Amino acid sequence: MTAGMPAAGPSRRNPPKKSKKGASAIRPAKAKKLSEKQQKETLEREAQAYVAPEGLKTFAELPISEPTKRGLKKAFFVDMTDIQAQSLPVSLKGKDVLGAARTGSGKTLSFLVPVLEILYRRKWGPTDGLGALIISPTRELAIQIFEVLRSIGGLHTFSAGLVIGGKNLKDERDRLSKMNILVATPGRLLQHMDQTVGFEADNLQVLVLDEADRILDMGFSRTLSALLSHLPKSRQTLLFSATQTDSVNDLARLSLKDPVHIGIGDTGSSSTVIPPNLEHHYLSCTLDQKLSILWGFIKTHLQSKTLVFLSSCKQVRFVFETFCKMHPGVPLLHLHGKLRQTARLAMYTKFTQAAHAVLFATDVAARGLDFPRVDWVLQVDAPEDAETYVHRVGRTARYESKGKALMFLMPSEEEGMKDALARKGVEVQKIKAKMSKVQSIENQLQNLCFQDPEIKYLGQRAFVSYLRSIHLHKDKSIFKLTELPAERFAESLGLPGAPKIKFLTKEMAKQKKKQEKAAAANAEEDSDEEEDSGDEGDLHDSSDEEAGEEEEEPTKPKAVRTKYDRMFERKNQTVLSEHYSKLIDNDVDDDDDFITLKRADHDLDEDEPETSEQSKRKQRMMASKAKRAMLTGGLGKKLIFDDEGKPHELYEMEDADTWINEKGGIRGVEGGGAPAANVRDKEEAKEKKREKKRKRKEREKAEAGVAGEGAMVLGPDEDADDDGYVEPEFDLPPSDSDDDRETWAPPPPAKRSKTAHTRPDPGIRTVEDDEELALRLLGRRS
Repeated sequence: MTAGMPAAGPSRRNPPKKSKKGASAIRPAKAKKLSEKQQKETLEREAQAYVAPEGLKTFAELPISEPTKRGLKKAFFVDMTDIQAQSLPVSLKGKDVLGAARTGSGKTLSFLVPVLEILYRRKWGPTDGLGALIISPTRELAIQIFEVLRSIGGLHTFSAGLVIGGKNLKDERDRLSKMNILVATPGRLLQHMDQTVGFEADNLQVLVLDEADRILDMGFSRTLSALLSHLPKSRQTLLFSATQTDSVNDLARLSLKDPVHIGIGDTGSSSTVIPPNLEHHYLSCTLDQKLSILWGFIKTHLQSKTLVFLSSCKQVRFVFETFCKMHPGVPLLHLHGKLRQTARLAMYTKFTQAAHAVLFATDVAARGLDFPRVDWVLQVDAPEDAETYVHRVGRTARYESKGKALMFLMPSEEEGMKDALARKGVEVQKIKAKMSKVQSIENQLQNLCFQDPEIKYLGQRAFVSYLRSIHLHKDKSIFKLTELPAERFAESLGLPGAPKIKFLTKEMAKQKKKQEKAAAANAEEDSDEEEDSGDEGDLHDSSDEEAGEEEEEPTKPKAVRTKYDRMFERKNQTVLSEHYSKLIDNDVDDDDDFITLKRADHDLDEDEPETSEQSKRKQRMMASKAKRAMLTGGLGKKLIFDDEGKPHELYEMEDADTWINEKGGIRGVEGGGAPAANVRDKEEAKEKKREKKRKRKEREKAEAGVAGEGAMVLGPDEDADDDGYVEPEFDLPPSDSDDDRETWAPPPPAKRSKTAHTRPDPGIRTVEDDEELALRLLGRRS
């Protein structure tokens, strides 16, 4: 703006008015800042002095900030659950909390509300770094916690981040230093703490461990100890879990300071809390009947939302793929730890939003996940312990809704599992399956395995992984590996036979040794008794029988191959398609050494070992077709077979000595030497040439003789012996003989005498003489 413009006038005339406006604009801002500071101080005093009344029910009654209250109301969280009403008044004061409550009781808000409030009251800003850290055992639970945090904390100015495995490490690295609240899984968090430059947690205010028992069970105890060593000791720690085990109590002693126990009656013993609206059932069946009963249940509950638990990823994949091909009439989903992160999130979202569906899952879906309106929880494979049972069935009967749980138990597991659950206060009622509704699917699975090698491969892996899970279970009084009907179980999966498994063979050998020792001990006792009684004959007979049995054992006949073995050997079962390669390329596990593969022992010539340079050069040469032909001995050859059936090359070279000696060299043919017919043909050809030459000379002589007499030769003389006619067989080229065709040439023209025209004899009358005579006669007449 220039100096002479009229707009500059009013600013000079009314400076007091502008200053008044400026002052009035500044005063409310200062007042607002002061009021916010006072509000935070007031909230701090109220929280420290707050005593929860007996009828505490709503979040509005708590000493929390307005942004948190509005966020909770916006997300439709109004009334509190029991665990929230007990823990929030304590955690808002900044004390450590060790909480245990049944699944679906609202533990997530029990630690998210204190996280937001502690940082808000301490005026946490973007430059202050990481203020709160929430550790979750699984990716799905971490995602769920992060979504709840976004829904209730959207009115705050904090920045929040999600750090889980399966995502881009570089993108997380760039944003990590800007986060105030972080939700993470243990492995990826420790990786960032060790590798990411600038990521520090020195100012951490709140640490939350959700589902702490699961974190320890998944093998993260060392990782968790390493994480705690990176964190400051002057922090508030909130530890929540559905079950309180000895390992959780040990972790609490290490990481919590004077914690307040919430929802736990006896702090020194394990505690399990069961949803009150849940019905517990179990049915007894054999191992080979499980899939048939499961199929019958799905077909009779098409309008239900069902969650099916299996013990391993391989079983989940096998059951999912086979049931999809059989088309039960309800959407099928699967969720396990070997899926990619995007696929896991997609499956979780689909099942959450679906009204009717069946989700096959491992224990990765057993902790903390909130699936709405789940009607049934089926446990096809028995849980490892009572705590796992509690977490599995906790996916239904969430908060105040109802649900049903059904567990499949084998006769060998029935009594032991019932006793283990009874010790935890869980009573399960036995029911029977309606066999009229159960349809055996063994033949269908067998057809699928025969038609598709990929299904057979997944069946083998499912078989091995199930037996391995039983082998690794701690309670051997319930899970008895040697009593499992392995052969029958393999047939129920559609396999032609049970794959050989090393640990199963070892267990069987151990069991056999124990039985032999027990039998030997019993035999010694019996022999002692018989010796005392003097009955030596019976003792001798029994020893003979034992010796006979020992002799027969090494010579037992091998198992006869069944028709299923021969049927499955028709296809190459080791090649997977592109679809299953994608499924398996991330499936890195240590199950492969449990399957023993027998390789054919081919009798190959052992050459000198090639060096690495030679092998690399061969690989490069094999890439080219021409060079590959050089290495492999040339291209393919076409063979012909003689009358005796012996093969020969199309253009076969013979030995030079044999050709010269036996077949007469270049002029010879098969049979040795030139035959008489060939010699005769050559002589006839020569005779024909001589005859042609002789006749040609006779014609020339005859023509020369006639010309010498002065007569004009118009045609051959009829009285002459040689009339000049030549037979066609000597004039035309022969068509049968190649030798005659090569030597044939047209006869040369006959030579005429030049003297008959240039120098005629004066005594001979010529045509010119006759013409001259005629002219004279005409002249005389005229």
